[in-house]
Amino acid sequence: MEAWLVLGLLGFHIFCPAVCSLVKVTDGGYDDIVIAIHPAVPENDAIIEKIQLMIREATHDLFHATKQRLFIRSIKILIPSTWSQKATYGNRGREKYEKANIIVADTFLNIGDSPYTRQYGGCREQGQFIHLTPNFLLNEDLISVYGPRGKLFVREWARLRWGVFEEYNTEQPFYISPNLQVEATRCSVNISGIYRVLEHEQDSCLTKTCNIDPNTGLYEQGCTFFPERNQIAAESIMYFPGLHSISEFCTENTHSMEAPTMQNRMCDCHSTWDIIKNSSDISLSPPRDNVSITEPLFSLLRYKEKVITLLIDVSGSMATNNRQWRVHQAADIFLTEATALGTYVGLVEFASYPFILSRLTQINTDADREKLKSELPGTSTNYGSDFCSAIQKAFEVNRKLIGSLDGTEILFLADGNDLNKNTLCFPAIKESGATIHTIALSSDAAKDLGEFADMTGGLKYFATDNLQSNDLIDAFIGISNENLNFNQRVTQLESRSSIVNPGNCSNGLVHTNSTVDGEVFFTVTWQFTAPDIQLRGPTGTVYSTHNFTTYKVSHLSRLKISEGAGTGVWSYVICNTYTSRQALGLVVTSKAADTNVSPITVDVHINKDTNYYPSPMSVRASVSQGLLPVRGAKVTAIITSEKGNQTFLELLDNGAGADIAKDDGIYSKYFFAFSVNGRYNVKVQVDGEDGECRLTHPRGSAFYPGGFMENGKVVMKPSNPLGGEVLPALGSFSRTVNGGSFVVSAIADTGADVYPPGKITDLEAQFKTNRVILSWTATGDDLDQGTAQTYDLRMNKNIKELRDNFEGSSLLNISSYTPSPAGTKQEFQFIPIFDTTNGTVFYFALIAVDKNLQKSAISNIAQNSAPTGGDLLKKFRKVNYYLGWEISPGLLNDVMIHFENNTSFGVGKSKNTFSYIIGW
Repeated sequence: MEAWLVLGLLGFHIFCPAVCSLVKVTDGGYDDIVIAIHPAVPENDAIIEKIQLMIREATHDLFHATKQRLFIRSIKILIPSTWSQKATYGNRGREKYEKANIIVADTFLNIGDSPYTRQYGGCREQGQFIHLTPNFLLNEDLISVYGPRGKLFVREWARLRWGVFEEYNTEQPFYISPNLQVEATRCSVNISGIYRVLEHEQDSCLTKTCNIDPNTGLYEQGCTFFPERNQIAAESIMYFPGLHSISEFCTENTHSMEAPTMQNRMCDCHSTWDIIKNSSDISLSPPRDNVSITEPLFSLLRYKEKVITLLIDVSGSMATNNRQWRVHQAADIFLTEATALGTYVGLVEFASYPFILSRLTQINTDADREKLKSELPGTSTNYGSDFCSAIQKAFEVNRKLIGSLDGTEILFLADGNDLNKNTLCFPAIKESGATIHTIALSSDAAKDLGEFADMTGGLKYFATDNLQSNDLIDAFIGISNENLNFNQRVTQLESRSSIVNPGNCSNGLVHTNSTVDGEVFFTVTWQFTAPDIQLRGPTGTVYSTHNFTTYKVSHLSRLKISEGAGTGVWSYVICNTYTSRQALGLVVTSKAADTNVSPITVDVHINKDTNYYPSPMSVRASVSQGLLPVRGAKVTAIITSEKGNQTFLELLDNGAGADIAKDDGIYSKYFFAFSVNGRYNVKVQVDGEDGECRLTHPRGSAFYPGGFMENGKVVMKPSNPLGGEVLPALGSFSRTVNGGSFVVSAIADTGADVYPPGKITDLEAQFKTNRVILSWTATGDDLDQGTAQTYDLRMNKNIKELRDNFEGSSLLNISSYTPSPAGTKQEFQFIPIFDTTNGTVFYFALIAVDKNLQKSAISNIAQNSAPTGGDLLKKFRKVNYYLGWEISPGLLNDVMIHFENNTSFGVGKSKNTFSYIIGW
């Protein structure tokens, strides 16, 4: 089988928040879970059979793990159009790859078949999707590697549905427990096993007892924990469901809250069951008296050709503010560059009544495209708009193909209000099976226009009248990519526009790489007259104005370059030859160069599409090639309000602030610079420099122990199929994506500081050369932006006391330590004055405080333990910083402090507080 580089299936547009998933839970049963098979997966009925078998196992495992509360009642399996039609396949409705709960897709570069869940948010926030490979479903040998498929599905479902995290850590495989025992990072510690180092001698593999590393107090490098195959421990599924006895989630009584797991870091050391039991799924599903549950029902739904009707407003207001020709321009690009071959397209215009401009036309040739362009609306009326009648007319067009609206789409553009404010059509729209995507053109567009998208699972976009923005074009392209195979989609490499004075020029660079070296369009947009154009390709070929075809009615000039135009840097110069200043822009689009190779794609996610001040938003962008994340890119979000105010946010992949994990290809930042009530548009630009960006493994793949202890011996498993190889670097590239829109209400301009510093989530502690070294990523004055005023650092021997009674824990006074700007790394060192000579474990946590004394949430808790038997106080080095410390009663044992001038003094338990000057 060919190695497909599959597309990140949620591509090229705003992610619908997880809460808009079609999944429902009623009387404990999940309905309408969607499993989508990627079009690149070769047709194989066995995949469907294995999915059904996995779900039949999983429903019983889920029922047991949730203490007889939840099970799976119905599943929808989406069959790609690349598979042949069968009598058992029905037509899909609004189910789609972009919103599937589980995707089945090949991976590439031999990174293995480990299941994982893509998670954007923090604790209790739903994930995006579960990824399974076809080989994971088909290869029975992998059951011995990862565990039973049913339990693995439950593990991933917990991450997807309830926002819990894994309970292992391959980077920190050991920690010291409160009773000073070295433990493997796991939950629970009741999972028994043996610690061994593997030694290879010729053709044999030997094991030896692990030794303690005197520098860390933990087991030496190369030591591995081998769980006992025959266990009695039941927890936890989030550690390793491959053990037969493991069937439940860790509870408060069994949870290893000291273990350095992602679950403890993200969920404040609460157990997975503590999080799950407080979810709405559990609270609405009491335990069942009858322990028997119904078997899942499966529906097989197949994709067909894309059917979409453009429903365009031609009311009187469209004649103002350049709207009419801008819509024609965007529709021209939609039909010429973005609409895939085989797509059926219809055209309807509307004002007070609708009119069909073109019945469904299948695009098979350029002539089909030109015919549809010639039928685009050319004039406007003096009347208002009737939304319901317009949508019903578009339904009439879409229904003609197969007699049903299931799976069909409408691009609904309006710039004003609904004349009749008629809601009588809403029930029919909800039940239609069609998807309506909305584009609100200008701040005058109906505030409730997006409801049509909400009730049908469509996309929502907003475009201003600002000619320095290509948001309208970007919205049309985003909608064109819905429900298409990756090799049919168009990739936006560039999308820019600016006002240029007479005789002045706009210039820039566009990067193409081998994955998008297919059919490339360079489209120059203009307000009044066509400009002078100079375009230089990577090989030095120069294209001038005469090489471009000008379309006056669409206000654009286009150059189409056939496949193999060349990879590298394209430079452009666009000069205004008109007598007045005008808006000039450039849109560059391309198709995949190789149907077997996915381009680098960008998926934008906003945590909610309706927001009420002062609640902040989180903006995230996932950069990937296929299903492999891309790290090291520069990602910028441009957020535009209805009034045209723009905010530029640098999205970071640093594991701090809004970003939950470092270098996982997901770039994040909070947004709270709300200037006006109303709609906000989100656009994301991504730039990758040659050698700076690299593919990386997906985060959170299933745990893979190297073997088991069985009958007192270590039984090895095959080497980890995930591998630890470094994935390749990428060349230079650029991408532009319209991320859709959201609405903000109830903004109050009180001048008050409403945002505290963000929570620190990556605090770490280590002991090195007699020092405790604390490090973290600085938070901001307002969430993850700005600079905090000061920090409040506390410590405790008891991790639960530190979490639940932070103020009552011992204060380490670091008021003179200056916080750095948000996003920068900070490090704080000190020589402890408390007795750590017996390997005592201490826990640390931070709170950031802003200038108005607002406090962040308590950071994650970091553990520090000194190597057992070390004399930590026999040296005291000259230092640069002078800090005052306050140590609360009960923390100190008798300690002797030694200074460089050979003076010393003792500190005993009887001291209530102790302050001294320390430095290094």
